[in-house]
Amino acid sequence: MRKTWEKQFDYFNKRVTPHRRAIIEIFEEENRHLSAEEVYMLLKKKEEKVGIATVYRNLDLLSQMGLLHRVNFGDGKEYYEMTRVLPGEHHHHLICTKCGKVVDYSELVGEEHEFLNRLEKKLSNKYGFLTQSHQIYFYGLCEDCQLICES
Repeated sequence: MRKTWEKQFDYFNKRVTPHRRAIIEIFEEENRHLSAEEVYMLLKKKEEKVGIATVYRNLDLLSQMGLLHRVNFGDGKEYYEMTRVLPGEHHHHLICTKCGKVVDYSELVGEEHEFLNRLEKKLSNKYGFLTQSHQIYFYGLCEDCQLICES
């Protein structure tokens, strides 16, 4: 059975090369945010013969195709994660400014959706802007770092 992501390659008229397949498999296995350098190191552990430039090029292509989502947590690095394509799988991020921990949350996205729809409509009316996607990050201290600060 073909995987859902393989259909994206057909749609964009791109080949599923061994490097592209290996990169996607890394994201499926790890199920977390990864930098290009982390992807490169994980590919090396699997004994894949790939250069860092190839990793960057393929991450960029996979992002353009909508298979990966590029995120920036404010630490000067870009990270990638598998795009959630099913309804209800959209999520946002909580980022600890002390330890760098990132928590994906989706519990309140339904409530946020209503607010964001109103906001997008107002922005569209005021500026003539068509929103295609959004990212929401909340910065603060995780539970562990709060405990350290209190002691």
